Amino acid sequence: INNCGVIKPRYPIKVNEMDKWEARYLPARDFGLLILTTTDGIIAHDEARKKGIGGKLLAYVY
Repeated sequence: INNCGVIKPRYPIKVNEMDKWEARYLPARDFGLLILTTTDGIIAHDEARKKGIGGKLLAYVY
């Protein structure tokens, strides 16, 4: 782990907006994770994208 942090405020994001938030918080497209809270629980952004659900941003890790 090189860096991690909390995202405040907890921005609500849709599936089609995840690329924008990845660019803001992660150093590269396929490097690191955004952690979201969704109706399916707390999951990483790549899993949320596969399920086709959005949620609220909690944190980032890379």
